Amino acid sequence: MLIPDTVSTFKPENKMSSHRRRVKHFDRKSGPRKALLRGLVTSLIEHGRITTTVDRAKEVRRHVEKAITLGKKGDLAATRLLLSRFPNKEAVATIVKDLSPRFKTRPGGYTRIIKIGRRPGDTAEMAFLEFVDYDFEAKTAKTEEAAPKAKKADAKTAAKPAAKAKKASTKLVAAKKKAVKKTQKKARAAARA
Repeated sequence: MLIPDTVSTFKPENKMSSHRRRVKHFDRKSGPRKALLRGLVTSLIEHGRITTTVDRAKEVRRHVEKAITLGKKGDLAATRLLLSRFPNKEAVATIVKDLSPRFKTRPGGYTRIIKIGRRPGDTAEMAFLEFVDYDFEAKTAKTEEAAPKAKKADAKTAAKPAAKAKKASTKLVAAKKKAVKKTQKKARAAARA
């Protein structure tokens, strides 16, 4: 049976398929999308592990792995190219001086994605994005050692100015209340007379 030509209403300009689209857009224009990716890349470089959605992790992984491969060259041109892509001097210095030597013998695959379930609010699938040599136990041990020392020092230095500020604010509030009561008393006396 032949199908008449009038039945076919497919118009390519109306139907766009997602085949061969390499970039995730995250429902953002190019500027905010670039800022999001730069922030995620910088956070991953700084901390070694980040928690994000699976789609974002897959997109960020592309950029981080290209940056580390570029950082392996170690020359001025590579550093400047990295600075143009990620305008954060500390992050670029970390890529060139720390991450690239760490992965010198590795031909790629510097990161891993570990799925951790769904986010409670919107049930988006979440994941850890981390470097393959990330040591979770060492990181937690460092933070546990540093936390008690920092808490004691912060408690001493923060307690004195906080107490003075609290006293000053309570005096100010008391003075305002006193002024309000005085004006109310005068208004009542004038109303009676």
